[in-house]
Amino acid sequence: MAAEPLMLQEHRRLSRRFFGQLAAGGALGMLLPWQARAAELPPECAAACESFLKQLEYLTPQEEFGNVSRGTPRPYDLPEEKKQEVGLTPESWRLEVVSDPDDPADIEQPLTVEAGTAIDWDELMKMAKQHAVSFPKIMTCNNGGRPLGMGIWEGVPLREIVWRTRPQQNLRRVFYNGFHNDDPKQLFRSSLPIGRVLEDPFDLPPVILCYKLNGQLLNGERGGPVRMVVPEAYGFKSVKWLQRIVLSNLFHANDTYASGNNDVDSGMKTFAHSLLKPEKIKAGQPIPITGYAQVGISGLKKVQTLLLPKSTEWPQDDPYYTQADWTDAHLLDPPKTWGGGLPDDRLPDKVHGFDPATGRPQNWPMRMTMAHWATVLPGLPAGEYTLHSRSIDANGYAQPMPRPFRKSGRNVIEETPVQIVE
Repeated sequence: MAAEPLMLQEHRRLSRRFFGQLAAGGALGMLLPWQARAAELPPECAAACESFLKQLEYLTPQEEFGNVSRGTPRPYDLPEEKKQEVGLTPESWRLEVVSDPDDPADIEQPLTVEAGTAIDWDELMKMAKQHAVSFPKIMTCNNGGRPLGMGIWEGVPLREIVWRTRPQQNLRRVFYNGFHNDDPKQLFRSSLPIGRVLEDPFDLPPVILCYKLNGQLLNGERGGPVRMVVPEAYGFKSVKWLQRIVLSNLFHANDTYASGNNDVDSGMKTFAHSLLKPEKIKAGQPIPITGYAQVGISGLKKVQTLLLPKSTEWPQDDPYYTQADWTDAHLLDPPKTWGGGLPDDRLPDKVHGFDPATGRPQNWPMRMTMAHWATVLPGLPAGEYTLHSRSIDANGYAQPMPRPFRKSGRNVIEETPVQIVE
């Protein structure tokens, strides 16, 4: 299993401080008795949550993202002279856009290195002056179950590049790959239907050729100088070290990731997970818990928690605890500051989903991002317990529905132990 991202390590450190603030401020002693429900946080706890959020960076600095990079050697570990040679620096980067030789699309102007028409860094920056867009997105793996990091991604819409080739007809799919050490066995490719490239469904931002994360140029580990970023998709669609785009008349997905029995066209799921809870807590004392929710394509309505004795035998015909007595948690407000290494802690201009006048989110929680939550559960008798958390999406579906299948994105209901002692 991959090491826990530093983002979550930081949450753990700050959450310990959060729990300490609750105890020191007397909030724990003022909560409801254990028989009562804790659907909302009391004012004292809410104040501690606000203080906690001020200390927790919402955006993840580039160097603290979880890493699932492919390649042997990994492209960003190559010597500087080799990076220059293979196009992994801004000044040497080139992007070719061609027709598929096996299922050709009809395009009038292929963009190739040989013809001197490939897109270079200077040309991309010229396009950025007119077309650049930025948007918030949580980066996560299809089967990972926890985020790699949360960022503001900036780039040029992929469709602007496609139109440069002057496509005419027989264009149904776009597939693309990054640098792979000139080894066909290491090639990693993803694809999109042309409809998604040319038109943005609902209120989604466009697919972009990304060159900045949190207001700073992409480093090599994050896929720089240029990578693809697909707003609603899992990480395997956002190919790093982008160098080649192929326009095809192929009618189906042809992603490398499909070979692992993955649903390669599914959007991100909504799910919740706890992050901090006391390892041990005394009987009868309220139980403070914090966590995060990944807000997928179905949005997020609420987060709920459930604490059951470890010995509980739940009916086999209700594997998702739909008949259990879940307790609503408190979704925390947007952070006052964003962190993540933003220059002067200032968001880029015209971030998708943000009010340009106030610089604040137009809706919260925002789809394709992350939200934090907190709750204080009533005290219980001594014993071994299991904590569960789940999301309720904006359509009213409780996690893991409506898509419970792992290969369509992991969102199993968590099971984590809680020990209550005398």
